[in-house]
Amino acid sequence: MKRLMAALAVTMATPALADDPGVGIRPDVMSVTVPTRTGEAEISRIQDPAHELSGEWARTSRPCPDFCIQPMSPAEGVTTIGELELLEMLADAKATVIDSRTVPWFEQGSIPGAVNMPYTEMVDRLGELGCEIDFDGWTCENARTVALFCNGPWCGQSPAAIRRMIEAGYPAERIHYYRGGMQVWRLLGLSVTDGAG
Repeated sequence: MKRLMAALAVTMATPALADDPGVGIRPDVMSVTVPTRTGEAEISRIQDPAHELSGEWARTSRPCPDFCIQPMSPAEGVTTIGELELLEMLADAKATVIDSRTVPWFEQGSIPGAVNMPYTEMVDRLGELGCEIDFDGWTCENARTVALFCNGPWCGQSPAAIRRMIEAGYPAERIHYYRGGMQVWRLLGLSVTDGAG
């Protein structure tokens, strides 16, 4: 009898859930599937409307320096983007989304489909992004379109990486900056990896 009552309760609750539009990315998009090195990953938002950030990501104030508010654009010619544009780039096989944070930060969770290239290694790894080494450094005529992010509007890791890339010859017009970073990504309840994606 208890099993039957439980089954009825679930069945009766199902239509109410069907009427609930849920927490979408856009009104017409509940989730986005993106390729990762380990297979496809689905990005969606946390469905609990009462969910709140806690711990490191809920902090509003960090000492400046080093954690100063970053400008909207880290360099001339670079396009600053938001979450919807970043999702489009994650789904685009011709683009590369780069988590430019150091490895310990990446291992705490990242955006599914992002590749970890720490800002401290960025210039040494431009070959992975379509540049070729030459006698004077790098030639980047075939450079990929990229988007870089770090911890949030107070984090200088991706802006530093972007400026170093441009100094090394990477075309600024092929670089996008997701200024919101992990803090805003988490604030919006979007999916986060465990560092393996």
